[in-house]
Amino acid sequence: MRSCVPLLNSSIAKTCMRRIFSLLLLIMLSLCLQAQEASVTSPDGRLRLTAAVNEGRATYTLSYDGQSVLTDSPIGFVASMGDFSEQLQLVSADSSRQHIAYAMTRTKQSSVEKDVSTLVVTLRNSQQREYAVRFNVSDNDVAFRYELPAMPDPEHGKKRSVRIMRETTGFRFAENTTTFLCPQSTAMIGWKRTKPSYEEDYAYDAPMSDKSKFGKGYTFPCLFRTPCGDKNIWTLVSETGVSSQYCASHLSDYKGSGLYMLDFPMAEENNGNGTIEPAFALPGCTPWRTITVGTSLKPIVETTVAWDYVQPLYETQHEYVFGKGTWSWIVWQDPSINYDDQMEYIRLAKAMGYKYVLIDNWWDKNIGRDGLERLVRYANSNGVDVFLWHSSSGYWNDIEQGPINLMDNTIVRKRQMRWLREIGVKGIKVDFFGGDKQETMRLYEDILSDADDHGLMVIFHGCTLPRGWERMYPNFVGAEAVLASENLYFSQHYCDHEAENTATHAYIRNAVACMEFGGSFLNRVIGRGNKNGNIRRTTDCHSLAQAVMFQNAMQFFALTPENLTSASEVCLDFMRTVPTVWDETRHIDGYPGKYCVIARRHADTWYIAANNATGKPLTLTLSLPMLSKGETVTLYADGKDGETVVSDMKIKNPQKVKITMQHNGAMVIRTK
Repeated sequence: MRSCVPLLNSSIAKTCMRRIFSLLLLIMLSLCLQAQEASVTSPDGRLRLTAAVNEGRATYTLSYDGQSVLTDSPIGFVASMGDFSEQLQLVSADSSRQHIAYAMTRTKQSSVEKDVSTLVVTLRNSQQREYAVRFNVSDNDVAFRYELPAMPDPEHGKKRSVRIMRETTGFRFAENTTTFLCPQSTAMIGWKRTKPSYEEDYAYDAPMSDKSKFGKGYTFPCLFRTPCGDKNIWTLVSETGVSSQYCASHLSDYKGSGLYMLDFPMAEENNGNGTIEPAFALPGCTPWRTITVGTSLKPIVETTVAWDYVQPLYETQHEYVFGKGTWSWIVWQDPSINYDDQMEYIRLAKAMGYKYVLIDNWWDKNIGRDGLERLVRYANSNGVDVFLWHSSSGYWNDIEQGPINLMDNTIVRKRQMRWLREIGVKGIKVDFFGGDKQETMRLYEDILSDADDHGLMVIFHGCTLPRGWERMYPNFVGAEAVLASENLYFSQHYCDHEAENTATHAYIRNAVACMEFGGSFLNRVIGRGNKNGNIRRTTDCHSLAQAVMFQNAMQFFALTPENLTSASEVCLDFMRTVPTVWDETRHIDGYPGKYCVIARRHADTWYIAANNATGKPLTLTLSLPMLSKGETVTLYADGKDGETVVSDMKIKNPQKVKITMQHNGAMVIRTK
């Protein structure tokens, strides 16, 4: 039977088949690249995250109360075994709910309990290699990271290690957003070539189009304000869970169209030592990137996202005691690092009822090991324990202050720590780190681990932002990573702007990690003998408020022996009793750089501290639900002559507590 369809010329048939095949491929490719998405909402339903793949690229969006926070923000990375940022397919999306609960001893919140919505999105690249993006969404907070399995390799079986060349992680804001950012410094500049050290000035409410001071982007954490009708959406971006397994990152300069990208360290950091690309074993994961969102600053100040998803990396056999201490260097500087002056500061610690004294740089040269052993015995006989300063190394900066070359070498470091334990030293302050590379993160971890073996607590200065370290390392008790109190000694400019900086850190730097600021001066002149130095512009009550507003488990305050006779007993008594660890923290009112009202609870006692940097007197009516009607509290305030005045105040209505502060002034309410 003959076909009723005429036979086609073979060449024409082949051409047609090729066209049909090409058309089918285009259709299939189009179908593959069509948007695929999955969403998850916070337990309270207000925060919504959507992950999507569109035209082969993965993004996420974030909204709060139906208002856009981040749009089409890229996710992905380029690794040693392939590109995981484009030509992607969404393989699966799995959601779940978890409940987390944990206790902490060294932060602004002693007990945390919350529900978390989780979305795990699995993506596949053009080489058929898969990875997952895990999003944890709680009320007001998002944390996400990349999780990599062992990768298939046709030639060598599964790949068991990876090098991350760059991330394409981004954060895209509305273009009317303003910023509160600290610029990342150029590497190997500044005093003795010690930067970057997270010690630059913030810019307030700057447009995103403004370039960073050094052209190197911005240090975490980063605060953004997006006007939305008659309210603001506040967003704090940071990261946590950084250990020896990865580098620390920062935000890029503005890329346009609302976008900032995640950047790795600069090659020049650490004097060029170490790579800028992190590497880790497979299966493995990146650190968590965190986003905190709210229509007020309350979620920003109160967030615990930096600790919610990290775990202790080792168990300790030691019981570490946190508290307050004296510190000669901050006012009396290098010349005070001698035997007699340190004896005086030990006596000051005893007089204040403080547990610790910090002996700073040059002790190896000016006091010596034998002299130091005698000092430690004298301190211990007076109920005071010793923290001892060390440089982090000797080969990535030009630091001469000793001792150097003791912390960066495993053999020498363990020998030094063994001696410190034997003579009774309880902690070390390690200074002048050189950057954020994975090699440097490994050094931080090695110092902490070795120190714990010898029962030593550790404070870092001239350092990076601690990223979840209060929970990860049991003997980590503080870090600077801020333009701290020493700058009041070095520059009148920072004295003039002290109140502004105080009204900043609860919203940014201290919101995600402890902050060893070393402040609360009671000298009017920041120099030995209360003379020949820069003039402090803030009131003494401001220094009391600062002791509450700045949180760090170990607080070495800027008090001096002359304060025992020159400062008021009201101030001295307050500084004797103020805690350094807190059970609860609440934001009351404020605006970054202008004023701040923050409440912290220790056991059954609330401290409500406020300061004013507005340039004029400030009257506020506060809602203080932690107080009760008819309750009598203690009020610390500024008197007309600048002296701190203490009085009893009866609370008539906790929802309408009226306070007035002068410019550069403050107040503290303490419950009985």
